[in-house]
Amino acid sequence: MPKSRIRKKDEFTPPPAKQATNISLASGRSWVAPLMLALFLIGLAWIVVFYVTTGDLPVQSIGNWNIVVGFGFIAAGFVVSTQWK
Repeated sequence: MPKSRIRKKDEFTPPPAKQATNISLASGRSWVAPLMLALFLIGLAWIVVFYVTTGDLPVQSIGNWNIVVGFGFIAAGFVVSTQWK
């Protein structure tokens, strides 16, 4: 049986080193994180104040809808969080 030809392997040459690129985090969206946190905290504070004052504050005339208003602020915080990069 004939002997197969042996191929020479090329020597390993590592790929060239990649240059690190700077990522700019301040791409004009520096307002997103503070606004998001502010909306979360306002919503939480609204609900806590409503429960602590047994419905007298923040707006007595809307009654239990104060909970919906508080969750509305929190939901708005989640909507703003989608803009965060």
